[in-house]
Amino acid sequence: MAVVKRAVHPIEAESYRILRGEADTATLPPYTRDVVERIIHTTADPGWLGDLVTDEVALAAGAAALAGGDPLATDVTMVAAGVTTYPATCLVATPEAAALARETGLTRSAAGIRLAAAAHADGAVWVIGNAPTALTELLRLAAVGAIRPALVVGLPVGYVGAAESKAALRNTVLPQLSNRSARGGAAVAAAAVNALLYGDPLP
Repeated sequence: MAVVKRAVHPIEAESYRILRGEADTATLPPYTRDVVERIIHTTADPGWLGDLVTDEVALAAGAAALAGGDPLATDVTMVAAGVTTYPATCLVATPEAAALARETGLTRSAAGIRLAAAAHADGAVWVIGNAPTALTELLRLAAVGAIRPALVVGLPVGYVGAAESKAALRNTVLPQLSNRSARGGAAVAAAAVNALLYGDPLP
């Protein structure tokens, strides 16, 4: 597993020891375990263990894409900010996204994803951590062959459309990570990416 080498703070190491006492992750395959544990560590919520829907092969493909320097594209700047060791494309705040949203009726997040797709058609890791509409647009682009992702991290949050968009993702053959409930968010999505970059923090 190619991972980012970094110093692990003693507090982080102790947090992992505690979470492993609260959530039984020992039998999970390695990439799945890394992702599940990083999300639990980020949220202090062992309930994610039963909510996440993982695919070890898909996560391995995403990790390989990142290790090879393939693009990372996100729906919001908060996700990009949470992935501190890898550059991300996020176009939600650009004038072009604002103009496209006005012209088409898309949300800004969905417009940013449509614009990013033009630059990253093949092999990118796509991370949706906020807007269900961004995930819906990503699925539309994939369905028409405009993008061929290495991995889709679909963890948007909200009462309107979040659970439904993630269910729609699971109904595709795209390499993916999602969760069943309406919860999610930028911190959780960034945690999933960081898990693929960092690996297991404990020796």
